[in-house]
Amino acid sequence: MPIRNVHRRSETPRSLLGLSSLVLALLIAACAHLVLEPSGRAVGGRAYALDGDTIRIGESRIRLKGIDAPELDQSCMRGETPVLCGEKARDTLLGLILNQHVECRIAGHDRYQRQLARCYVKGEDIGARMVAEGCAVSYGDYRLLEAKARLQSRGIWATTFERPQEWRRRHLY
Repeated sequence: MPIRNVHRRSETPRSLLGLSSLVLALLIAACAHLVLEPSGRAVGGRAYALDGDTIRIGESRIRLKGIDAPELDQSCMRGETPVLCGEKARDTLLGLILNQHVECRIAGHDRYQRQLARCYVKGEDIGARMVAEGCAVSYGDYRLLEAKARLQSRGIWATTFERPQEWRRRHLY
């Protein structure tokens, strides 16, 4: 009677296990690279509104990506009455972030070396909210919200105003 080997061989070849381990290691490395990429990093904490589309968290100066708010000294006209729409935009942003933890996902830098980011309070996109309130125009990302704010005559859409980009050009910003 032949002697049997009592040690069973695994059904899965060792080379397949090794390959699976290698693939898993590569996936983990790829994900770590994405998380550690400078333009994809997160910044969070208490924030202060510098104007209607720029905040400061600690030493980080952050421009809200996808919006353009009136400049602080920019005014709009409601009939014959000037409205300080730049200050209104800053005050609205301040109200959204005051005493809140703000989380920003950095997406790059602008020409003034501010970090560009999408920022959130309790999961709500602050830039989207600013456009929806009529306190900023869409800079490409929130066109539908801008159209809705315009139809509802919200914020700056209830006034006569110059788009912030044009206003800056005329005032040599």
